[in-house]
Amino acid sequence: MVEYTFETLNVTRLDDYLLHVELNRPKKLNALNETVWQELKACFTQVKHDSEVRAVVISGAGKIFTAGIDLFEIPLVGLNTSETDPARSSHMTRLNILRLQDSFNSIEQCDKPVIAIVHSHCVGGGVDMITACDIRYCSKDATFSVKEVDLGLAADVGTLQRLPKVIGNDSFVREVCLTGRNFSSEEALTFGLVNKILPTKEDAFAEGLKTAKIIASKSPVAVLGTKHLLNYSREHSTSEGLNYTAVWNSAMLNTKDIGEATKGFFEKKQPKFSKL
Repeated sequence: MVEYTFETLNVTRLDDYLLHVELNRPKKLNALNETVWQELKACFTQVKHDSEVRAVVISGAGKIFTAGIDLFEIPLVGLNTSETDPARSSHMTRLNILRLQDSFNSIEQCDKPVIAIVHSHCVGGGVDMITACDIRYCSKDATFSVKEVDLGLAADVGTLQRLPKVIGNDSFVREVCLTGRNFSSEEALTFGLVNKILPTKEDAFAEGLKTAKIIASKSPVAVLGTKHLLNYSREHSTSEGLNYTAVWNSAMLNTKDIGEATKGFFEKKQPKFSKL
C-alpha cells in the first residue's frame, strides 16, 4: 500500500477507497511555500497510481483554507534569479513557473476525482488550486479572491486559464481578476465556482465526503474514463471529443465492470468492483 508522508500535507486514508488531503500549515494560514508546491505534486502523482484510492477530498487545517502564496518563504517568481543576462533570466523564470504550474496540473491530471472543501478565505494560489479540482463545496463564511494583480503580476498557475471555463461568465471573471476584490460564497455559487454552500466547514466536509463515497462506489474504470473524457472534451471541439471517446471506449468497454454493474442493477445490490 502506498504511504503518504509529508511535512505540509496531512494525508489520511478513509473508508471505501477515500483519501483526505489536508493543507497542514495552520499557523501560517496554509500559505503555499516551496515545500507545499513540491508535496502537492508528489502527493497527487502518488494518488494517480494508487489503486486503493478512488476519490479524494482536499481541505485546509485551521482558520482558513489558504492565504495563497507564502511571500515570506518563497520569492516572487521572476525576482529571484541571480542571472544577469535577460534571456537566461527569462528562461529560468519560465522553467520555474512551469514547475509551479505542474503542482496544480497534477490535481487535474490525477485519474481520481478531487473534491475541494473551502472554508473562510481562499486567496490567490488557492483559487488556482481549486479550479484544478473536479468538484468544489464551501462553507457559508467562505470568501475568494484572485489576488495576484495586487502583487503586480498576472496569475500564472491556472486561474486565468481554468476560471473562465469553470464559471462561463467572462465579465465576472475579468472583474474579479482585474480588481482583486473578495467575492462571497453566494457569488461563487451564483456564478458556478462552487456547487453547494454549507453552513459550516464541518458540514461542507461531510457533504464532500458523502459525494466522494458515491463516486468511490462506482466502477473505477467508468470514473477514470469520465474524468479523462471531460478534461479532453473541454479543450477540444465536440467532434474531436466524440471521435476520441469512440477510440477510448473501444478499449475501455472491454471491462467486466459493465456486467457487474448490470447485475447489481437487476438484483438491487451494490456492485463490487475490483481495483484498477
